[in-house]
Formats: sequence, structure tokens, C-alpha cells
Amino acid sequence: MTERNLTFPSARGHQMNAFLALPDSPQGDTLPETGAPAIIVLHEAFGLNDDIRRIARRFADNGYAAFAPDLLDIGGPRLLCIARTMRALSAGGGAALDDIESARAWLAARDGIDGERIGVAGFCLGGGFALLYAARGSMRAAACFYGTVPAETDALEGICPVLAGYGAKDTRFLGMPGRLTRHLDKLDVPHDIEVYPNAGHSYMNQHSGVLAKIGGLGPLRKMAIGHHPESAEDSWRRMLAFFDTQVRN
Repeated sequence: MTERNLTFPSARGHQMNAFLALPDSPQGDTLPETGAPAIIVLHEAFGLNDDIRRIARRFADNGYAAFAPDLLDIGGPRLLCIARTMRALSAGGGAALDDIESARAWLAARDGIDGERIGVAGFCLGGGFALLYAARGSMRAAACFYGTVPAETDALEGICPVLAGYGAKDTRFLGMPGRLTRHLDKLDVPHDIEVYPNAGHSYMNQHSGVLAKIGGLGPLRKMAIGHHPESAEDSWRRMLAFFDTQVRN
């Protein structure tokens, strides 16, 4: 596997920070000659950090090129960028979806990437964006973990097959799995949605330092934020099998 931090041209006209992890071919080259399948990795509200890089590396270890754009890299103080990006999600995506499309276009144009075999995986904030972006029709498959789901089915019209995971202890997001299931059933879209009884919010993520303490603050306690290894590993198993079927093949 090879990796690097880089920038790419965003839809807003500036160079946006990102992380790229590339798989090795069986011959030891950087990428397979046929072009690697790829996954766009969309971060939580904390932005592109070491945990998202860890997730991208795991995709690369399993044969996928993984590209993680920093959707908070939009100029201005970090807290303001977070607020703007979260408002964009509530409003249905806005410029953030255009930035994700720019990331996809940059990735698809790269030598050694099969631009026809790309999926998206998102976590919390990124999970919500993964669903909205996948409805644009350019993805083979989408994975959404503890992400918000639009209230109206029409917002997901045209979406690709979806895999999702939520924690039952995350009471603030408790209605999202059922809502997503209803939407996808109505749209007749293949889906695999799991609710883990012993997990809370961010159960796939591994935070440390200040980020590890945030979940215990005020109203966030209702989300039971924290890594849950057993649920996370089951989600990885399901997600990789799902992407192998829908994206790689």
C-alpha cells in the first residue's frame, strides 16, 4: 500500500486537502494494470483526521483505492466550517455535494483507477452526505454508518444499492434505520441495514484525546458515542462483502 496527503481542485475553486491510499497489485506495483476499484471515504464532523486515514488504509489493504476529501476545508475558522457543512447537509447537500463530485472526478481520472467502479462510504456527517451523493447516480454502491436520512423518499430517487449500520444505544438517531429502510423499499433499491444492540454512535470510529471525551458531554450522551469493536468488525465484514459484489465485480 502507498499513501499520501494531497490537494485536489474543489468545486469552490480552491485546492482542497485530501488523503489517498492505494493498494498494491499482486506484482508489487502501485496499482493493478486493469485499474483498481475505489471508495470515496467521507468523514465525521471532526473532518479528515488520523481515524479516517486509518479507515482509508483498511480499504486499500483490501484492494481498493481510497480517497478521503476534507469537506471542512472551505476557508475560515474550523468551527465555522463545521457549522456551514452541517447546515449544508440539513439543506440537502449544496456545495458540499459538488465538492464530493469534484473528488470523484479527480479520482476517476487518475491513472490506475477504474472510474466505472467507485463506491462511497460515510460516517455520521459523511454518512448523510454519502446517501445524498449516491442519489446523483454516479456510484456503484454506498455505505452509510450512523448518518442522517432525508425525510422524503424523493431525496434518494436514483440511489444505488445501500449498506448501513446504526447503534441501538444511539437514541438521537434511533429512527434513521427504519426511515432508510422504508425509503429504499419504496424505491425498490437493494439494501442491507443493520442495527447493533450493544453499539452507540461512532461505533466504527476510534477516537483518542479530546475527541474521545466529547461523547460524554451534555446532550451528546444520548448518542452513546464510542468505538464498539464487535459491531465494527461485523460492519467491516458486511461492508467489504457488499462492495466486493457491488463495486469490485
